[in-house]
Amino acid sequence: MTVTRPEEMNAAFAEAVGSGDVERVLALYEPGALLAPRPGARARGIDEIRTALGELLALRGTMRSRNLWCMEVGELALVRGEWHLEGTAADGSPVELSSRTAEVVRRQEDGSWLYVLDHAFGDDD
Repeated sequence: MTVTRPEEMNAAFAEAVGSGDVERVLALYEPGALLAPRPGARARGIDEIRTALGELLALRGTMRSRNLWCMEVGELALVRGEWHLEGTAADGSPVELSSRTAEVVRRQEDGSWLYVLDHAFGDDD
């Protein structure tokens, strides 16, 4: 999936998560990106991000996400979104997560946008 406007990142992420395909979600990130997948955790670069996304996809969840605002200047944009996920833990118990995000995305040479910084729990540290 190609994102052509930075304010579309949150919806694109939720759609990719819904596919269950880690490579499809990973395609939304620059190779050197940083992901904060949960409070206090950091995943740097594609390999660590792949691992973190695999943990998310293991919940086999349904995600909704929407953009709250987007501030764009040149090739960079600061994006704020909110998301909600309902899934299932490894033990079969239901999982429900939600938060607001803080993200920096960059326009690529082909005009698409990719995550540089993705803080999934942007209200935390």
